Amino acid sequence: MQVSMLDPCRFRSILLCLLLLPCALSSLASSHREAPLISNDPLADNTDLYAFKSPDDPNSITIIANYIPFESPEGGPNYFNFGPNVRYEIHIKNQAGTPGDDITYRFTFSSTNEDPTTFFNIRLGKQNLKTTYKCEKSTDGGMTFTTIIANGVVPPNNIGPRSIEGKTVGLEAPDYNSLVEKAIATASSGEKVFCGPVDDPFFVDLAGAFDAGNFRPEGNATNAPKDGLARFNVHTIALKIPVNLLQKDGKNVAQAANILDPDYVIGVWASASRQMIKTLYNGGDVGYDGQYVQVSRLGMPLTNEAVIPLGMKDKWNAVTPYAGHDLQFAKYFTNPELALYMDDSQFGTAVPSLSALRIQANALGAFDFRNGKSGLYGLKGTAALAGTALDDAVFGTLLLPDNASPRAVDLLPIFYTGVPNLAPYQLATGKNNNPLAKGKPFIHNFLPTLGDMLRLNMAVPATPRDDPKFSHLGLVQAAVLGITDPAYNANTNLQWIPNMDGFPNGRRLEDDVTTIELQAVSGVVLAAVGLFYDDATPQAPVSPQLLNVLTFTAGPTKNDAALKGTFPYLANPWRGYDYPEKARF
Repeated sequence: MQVSMLDPCRFRSILLCLLLLPCALSSLASSHREAPLISNDPLADNTDLYAFKSPDDPNSITIIANYIPFESPEGGPNYFNFGPNVRYEIHIKNQAGTPGDDITYRFTFSSTNEDPTTFFNIRLGKQNLKTTYKCEKSTDGGMTFTTIIANGVVPPNNIGPRSIEGKTVGLEAPDYNSLVEKAIATASSGEKVFCGPVDDPFFVDLAGAFDAGNFRPEGNATNAPKDGLARFNVHTIALKIPVNLLQKDGKNVAQAANILDPDYVIGVWASASRQMIKTLYNGGDVGYDGQYVQVSRLGMPLTNEAVIPLGMKDKWNAVTPYAGHDLQFAKYFTNPELALYMDDSQFGTAVPSLSALRIQANALGAFDFRNGKSGLYGLKGTAALAGTALDDAVFGTLLLPDNASPRAVDLLPIFYTGVPNLAPYQLATGKNNNPLAKGKPFIHNFLPTLGDMLRLNMAVPATPRDDPKFSHLGLVQAAVLGITDPAYNANTNLQWIPNMDGFPNGRRLEDDVTTIELQAVSGVVLAAVGLFYDDATPQAPVSPQLLNVLTFTAGPTKNDAALKGTFPYLANPWRGYDYPEKARF
């Protein structure tokens, strides 16, 4: 047999790789049940975080933090709801020099049983466990909090027509959406806030990912991808915030110097915390005491799912991205495990569905970015790096740490610092085949806090959702347009390119982050700045290998429910009574 011809050590390595592969890929549901401990505590489980320029309001930013994964719409009699003993927080940085949060929104929830005589969730116009919330805001690093919404209302779960619209027996609402609209509150400080159940907007082929990375691309006629989150709900905390409340000097969008003004960059992450002590009493009562401790967090999507190894996932959830805590995980970005399955000299044949994704081993005939290789380290200390972000005097000690951390130059800044508008992080347009030269600007979301969070430049205009060039590939598509489209590649000046507001410059609800991050691991960012794939030539930089990466999809590319055009933008939750099991896939 062919296997018997393999070196025994090599065979054991491949076997071990195949055994561990499900652990590396089985969490590709953004942050749904991504770590051992939090998988047993769904009420405190961050599922997804979004931060984007509001598409219907250029002067505001929308931040959405979702919790509670895989809510079945028909999951009675005890429907999911926000935990009354969980502290939910959204954290915002707008200054790199401060030690912690610059703005914090804290949400706490409480429930009232309006009719203790029934087992129904809704009966005769009353709710069991009717939920309200308090929203507090801090602008001094969490030292003090001010209540900005004292008694916000959480709509009930969308149980069915008798419960929601029913006369006498139900709530007698015109429709479920009327409950959503009524629950949108305006805070005393000017933010709009909505808390409640919604359709889960994330989309991914969970069945394919769980099957040892057996991704099914969109359009696969024989084995179509299946959105594993279709017709599941989550609970959301959504805020629509005027830009001047987030900008560090209180400026609005009109005061930005340009669409990449560095003073308009924010970092966002979300968390859930519980008190340290839970006491069960003989009478069945439960008590909570002690300090709050963080049990879940989320910044960039898929960090704890597809980057952090299994044995470190609970630890990652327990620490903040401040005070250098995340530097202990940096090695998992500089040599990411997923890259091993995109490298034929390692385990590239173990995952056939990723065959379109291969990493540069000989970019420009000189640079190898496969795991353990030197990447751009050979240039360290040379005059070629002077004035670039790779210069030791600027940023180079982190981006070029040693000769065996090749992805510190691209993946690490995307997750840990944001990307500056400096060479080499400008488009290849105008570089004349020198990736270290000045090129066309297309991103600046640089906030060097050295921690995992979504970073967004609030000065970048939103791409209209009906723009024919709007793309679920976010900033990757902006790079493609900036290099190939005559409307944008005719000069090297800063100009707005559609999808400059897309992931990883923030994260829109429509962005296909699973595909984008797999493309990024495969080196698409390197190619965008001029470190093209091995088969490229100066005359044809958009090579077959680059096209393979750009046309790769990880499965479904859009949500199973249409998004709204106005805040909170998320689709209403699926109704349990109308829920056909066969329609899940």
